[in-house]
Amino acid sequence: MSEEWDLKICCMGAGYVGGPTMAVIAAKCPKIRVCVVDLSQKQIDAWNSPDLPIYEPGLPAVVEECRGRNLFFSTDIDAEIKAADIICISVIDAEIKAADIIFISVNTPTKTMGIGAGRAANIKNCELCARKIAQVSESDKIIVEKSTVPVRTAEAVRRVLECNEKGLKFQVLSNPEFLAEGTAIPDLMKPDRVLIGGVQDEAGLAAADKLVSVYANWVPRDQIITTNLWSSELSKLVANAFLAQRVSSINSISALCEATGADISEISRAVGKDARIGNRFLNSSIGFGGSCFQKDILNLVYLCETYGLKECAEYWNQVIIMNDYQKKRFSEKMVSSMFNTVTGKKIAILGYAFKKDTGDVRETPSMFVVRDLVLEQARVHVYDPQVKREDMWIEMEYTVHMSEATHPGLEEAVTTSPDAYTACADAHAFAVLTEWDEFKDLDFQRIYESMAKPAFVFDGRNLLDHAKLRKIGFEVHAIGKPDPNKFSDL
Repeated sequence: MSEEWDLKICCMGAGYVGGPTMAVIAAKCPKIRVCVVDLSQKQIDAWNSPDLPIYEPGLPAVVEECRGRNLFFSTDIDAEIKAADIICISVIDAEIKAADIIFISVNTPTKTMGIGAGRAANIKNCELCARKIAQVSESDKIIVEKSTVPVRTAEAVRRVLECNEKGLKFQVLSNPEFLAEGTAIPDLMKPDRVLIGGVQDEAGLAAADKLVSVYANWVPRDQIITTNLWSSELSKLVANAFLAQRVSSINSISALCEATGADISEISRAVGKDARIGNRFLNSSIGFGGSCFQKDILNLVYLCETYGLKECAEYWNQVIIMNDYQKKRFSEKMVSSMFNTVTGKKIAILGYAFKKDTGDVRETPSMFVVRDLVLEQARVHVYDPQVKREDMWIEMEYTVHMSEATHPGLEEAVTTSPDAYTACADAHAFAVLTEWDEFKDLDFQRIYESMAKPAFVFDGRNLLDHAKLRKIGFEVHAIGKPDPNKFSDL
């Protein structure tokens, strides 16, 4: 080990988890050398530029502080693996290179074909990382799973590593991430907990202690939880499943509110005051999105099915069914409210990312609404302050199998606008699908005057002041909110 550094860490994968996590470790541990490796030269070039490949508040300042000092980004994977002591895997495909600690943080998408298609996680990238580590390493190492993986993935990684012909010893740990996009930097700086799972023998406990010592540079020791490997791997799936369950639960009630005249915001406030329940994740919306919730629940469903737990699988699958229902219900309400047709009508979509403060469009609910409107032959104009048009098409083709090739005219049917006012000009309706703060401060009088009449508003995040909008002249429809045109006794 170099006298200059206490440890060297290598992270395989330069994505949403690997990049921010390694940046914070570098910031909090100046005596640890951190290198993030990835097979994508484009991704690494972006990390080495002022224009980072992901949008995350606070991230540029952290990267700028450490980059070139003890934080590096590279595509020279083999050399970094040889230099590393601990391995942690973090994005797509194999990428390990310069460091004394190596994290594996690669993409584990839901399988699209074969056994378990549509539910099981594809851990191909984790296996590729393990094979690359075994091939390149020249000394014993600690391998850390950072990716969200099915239970007992660590066993598969361990078996691959043990097949090395050099007599090397590898300890495999599980260290799942609990980041929320948009707040990833505060989540890393002051985490609720850090979870580390390892084999419960002398070597495994020693490996876990070594990783504990890294986080202990800034995380209080009583917030660093150590468990066995399998509990750690399953805990991440369960945490996301519980959060998604709350979203689907409150969304199911939003439909009942619209049918009865109750107000979902008042329901959430009343229920959230119960200390046993709490008020987090009780805001009704068009549904959850992102890379984790749906993937992890489907993974959990598949695990339950694999072990013959049919009732458990059906229980958790209902969370997904409710989420799909909420998105479809919103699209159908838009069409039915606008005289049962949106053909040829311009409709503005405000927000395409799956949540505010991120440019991530994976599984975003907005995509499903846009798809439904396009199929209804609407002219859709999208504005989002962080989402690139290219990313919209990539995700739309991958998730809903819609592209110019499969749906000729798609490129013309969907316009990306430079701002909200341009998107709304001459539109018959606008829909708020991402809760960007800037949408609350728009000049709605100006927007109303620029729109076709009647001017419809569909608030999929309950972000706006509906009474103010109605006073201006808008016809407003919102998730879980009673319609004044339907109820006279509100």
